[in-house]
Amino acid sequence: MLAYHAGMKARTGIFLVGPMGAGKSTIGRVLAARLGREFWDCDHEIEKRTGASIPLIFAVEGEPGFRRWESLVLADLASHPNIVLATGGGAVLASANREVLKTHGCVVYLQTSTDTLWQRLHRDRGRPLLQTEDPRARVEALATERDPLYREVADLIVSTDHRTPQAVARTIALGLRNLARAHTDA
Repeated sequence: MLAYHAGMKARTGIFLVGPMGAGKSTIGRVLAARLGREFWDCDHEIEKRTGASIPLIFAVEGEPGFRRWESLVLADLASHPNIVLATGGGAVLASANREVLKTHGCVVYLQTSTDTLWQRLHRDRGRPLLQTEDPRARVEALATERDPLYREVADLIVSTDHRTPQAVARTIALGLRNLARAHTDA
């Protein structure tokens, strides 16, 4: 599935948003290679800059501390031209982050069903937000809570359910071409 956002502007970055487990990093690498762009992963860059893993940052600074790092790194990376950036699943929570995404690039929401997310995440012990009594319920709650925010910033919405990263990257590339064509025709 591919959906277009009417307010798409000519911007250079391509930002992937969506829940953890949607495939932002994997699809981002494939998409960047396909488009001849540099790939960045916001979470990996946070770890690089802080010298700490995401779970350690959560343990020491809590989610608010992590979100501060996320906002700083996102603002910096978004200023780089012609990149593909995989954001963290919660990057859309801060209104300032949503504004950065909307003004600095084309935002692609990788939409994924909660069943697919659970299949991808149920064995993953490195996700701090899933360290709860009922991680499946947490996956469902996060997806429900954040879906409107992903939609708010999205120029394209692409389903990743039962699709290879290559197929999703092809769909995104086609959608980006159509958006660029529509923008030049406007």
